[in-house]
Amino acid sequence: MKSILSFFSIPVLALSLGACSTGPQPQQQAADYPEPVFTAKRLLPPEKDDLDDLTAVYDPWEGMNKRIYNFNYHFDQAVFLPVVRGYEAVVPAVGRQGIDNFFNNFVDLLTIMNSALQLRGEKFVQSTGRVLINTTVGLFGLIDVASAMDIPRPVESFGDTMGHWGVGQGPYLVIPFLGPSNLRDGLGLIPDAYVQASVKSAVLSKPLDLTTTVLFPIDTRANTSFRYYENGSAFEYQMVRWLYSTKRKLDVKQ
Repeated sequence: MKSILSFFSIPVLALSLGACSTGPQPQQQAADYPEPVFTAKRLLPPEKDDLDDLTAVYDPWEGMNKRIYNFNYHFDQAVFLPVVRGYEAVVPAVGRQGIDNFFNNFVDLLTIMNSALQLRGEKFVQSTGRVLINTTVGLFGLIDVASAMDIPRPVESFGDTMGHWGVGQGPYLVIPFLGPSNLRDGLGLIPDAYVQASVKSAVLSKPLDLTTTVLFPIDTRANTSFRYYENGSAFEYQMVRWLYSTKRKLDVKQ
C-alpha cells in the first residue's frame, strides 16, 4: 500500500499542467499566481504563429486523454484546490516552506540515483552535496541550506534516464489525477516511486511516512501556479500537450 500511495504522490506536479478541450471557457490568468516557467511565448519560435506544432505531438489516444483531462479538471476544482486552500489557511508560510524543502530533499535523492545511472558526474556531485548539507545542517531537509550556498539543484527522473540512453517519449499520455505525461515517463514513475517509498519507509516512522505521503501532493499543488482554463487559449489541450512534450525534450538534453 505504501508503494502505491507513493506512486501517486511523486509526480502530482504534472497535474498542474492538465487541461481539457471540453471544459469551461477560457478565463483571464489569475493575478495571484506567477506566470508558468514553460509558456508558449518562451518555447514557441517567433515564426511559429499557428497550431501546426501544437498538433504535431504523437497522440493516438487523444479521445481517452481528453476525457481524463476533463476528469482531472473536475477533480482539481472539487477536491484538490479546496484541500490546498485549507492547507494554506492552517499552515503558516514558514511551515509550508519547511515542508516543501523537506520533500525537495527526497526528490534530490532520486536525482542522485538517476544522475549515477546517466553517468553525469557533475549532477551526481551537486545532488549528493545538497542532500548531505540539507539533511545535516538543514535539519533533515527542513531548511534549504544548499540553495543558500548557491549549490545548483538539478532534477532527474527515471524518465530522464531512459531518454538519456535513447528511449523515445512514445505516445502522449494523460494520467488520472496526475496529468500530462507520455508512455516513457509514465513507466519511469514506477522505479522512482519504488525508490522513494523504500527510502521513506527506512528512515521515517510509520505515522510520519503516512503523513508525508498525504502531504506531498498537497504541497506540490500548492507550489504550482497553473490553473485550468485561465491562460486565455481556446486550444488549451493542444498547447499543454505541446508544451509538456517540448519541455521533456529539453529536460533530457540538459
